[in-house]
Amino acid sequence: MPPKDPCQKQACEIQKCLQANNYMESKCQAVIRELRKCCARYPKGRSLVCSGFEKEEEEKLTLKPTSQ
Repeated sequence: MPPKDPCQKQACEIQKCLQANNYMESKCQAVIRELRKCCARYPKGRSLVCSGFEKEEEEKLTLKPTSQ
């Protein structure tokens, strides 16, 4: 059995918040911040629920605007 995802609790809290607020992400910023904080505490790849944030960060780095 794989080890429990360390940020699973925060991911579930986001889902509950989104459902309770008609999927308005703006109403769930506090719980989203908590998940981001949890993800920052673990090495990349340790938490499956953090993989979306990790991909988002990689894309930001890849798409940096260049000076002309």
